[in-house]
Order: sequence, then C-alpha cells, then structure tokens
Amino acid sequence: MTDLRFWAVVPAAGVGKRMGANIPKQYLELNGRPVIEHTLERLLSHADIAGAYVSLGAEDEWWPDTAFSNHPEVVRVQGGAERCHSVLNALDELAKVADAKDWVLVHDAARPCVRKEDLDALIVNAEMYATGALLGMPVKDTMKRTDAEGIIQSTVDRDNLWHAFTPQMFRLGFLRDCLSRALQAGVLVTDEASAVEWAGYKPVMVEGHADNLKITRPEDLPLAGYYLKHQE
Repeated sequence: MTDLRFWAVVPAAGVGKRMGANIPKQYLELNGRPVIEHTLERLLSHADIAGAYVSLGAEDEWWPDTAFSNHPEVVRVQGGAERCHSVLNALDELAKVADAKDWVLVHDAARPCVRKEDLDALIVNAEMYATGALLGMPVKDTMKRTDAEGIIQSTVDRDNLWHAFTPQMFRLGFLRDCLSRALQAGVLVTDEASAVEWAGYKPVMVEGHADNLKITRPEDLPLAGYYLKHQE
C-alpha cells in the first residue's frame, strides 16, 4: 500500500457568461442545491479523495452560503484571471501540505454529474501512466472546421478524436511544474492536459460516460438535473 494521497482541485472563479444568468453558473440551483454542491459532494464522497481545494474569485459572495464553505476537507483558494491561474494557485497552496507525488484530480465546478465509476476508472488508469490521464468521450458526430464567419473549410477525420472532460489527473509536482512553465512562457492553456502536452508529455484518455456534461448554456441545467435524477 502507498501513503500517497489523492486531492481534488476545483477552479470556480469564472462567471459563466454564456449562461446569461445574474450569478455565476456554479451557484445556479440544480435539483434544489447549487451546482457546486453537487460537484463537491461527488468528489468528496469518493473514498480515495482526501480533500478539495476550491479556487474562488475575490468578489465571490455566494460561497459562504454553500454547504461546503466550512467543510473540514475543503480549502478556499484565491482564484486567478484565467482557469490556468486558478488551478496553479490551488496547486501552490496544496503543495504546502501534500507530497509532490500525491495525485491531483482537477475538475470543473460545473460538472456535477461525474460518476463514481468514472472516477474509479480514471484513478486506475492514471496510476498506470507516469504522464497522467483524463476522462473523455470519443467523438461520434461528423466534425467540421470553419473560418471565423462559420463557412466550412474542411471535414475533420474523427478517428481517434476525443471530447476532453474532467477530472484530469496528474501528480502534484509534475502538474505544478508543467503548468508553471507554460504560464511563464505566456501559454494560457485551457486545460491541464494541454500544459502537460506543451511540456512534451502524452497523457492517456480514459473513456467515461457522456452524462459528465459541463454546464455551459441555459439548456444544460435541466439536462444535468435529469442526469442526476436518472443516476440516483
């Protein structure tokens, strides 16, 4: 057995402009509770995850009203200008108490439907690969590339093409180093795997379930509610 631990990092400093709501999407009501409560419950209910570091905006006025604001296994961290800055801030704080070889699962605050079995599969696969792993789904639809005006330029071969989900799981020290170096080089990566790839490494994709959706647009909220009820 190993003494290494597993930690969740949840960047939640964004405002979710595409939702068109008057509060950040992670605080919208979903089946009677804020979205972020469902997300944190899914992560912290997993037996292997020791705690969660949540990156929040400085002006966040909604977090104190959530069920996890004073949770002993949840640490609030200052968010950054972009997701990558928020994640790195959380990793820096986590590094003060965790081993560099501990595992970190970075998960979107607005993905409240992640399944335990997908977390299990991610953990098993990530531990087999030194470069980490992330959940995703193979692309099923025909993919088109357009110009800035929406005019189709080409059809993209969908073989071996994936939708990248979260969590994305890496060793703490390894991810912290890759992300730090990318940001120092001026590369604003949109997910953690991109930082690892930029540094020259190749993480592995782990197929999860399609109901691990990210709430981005208004129509996603009732769909997430349906998924949660169906999973129960």
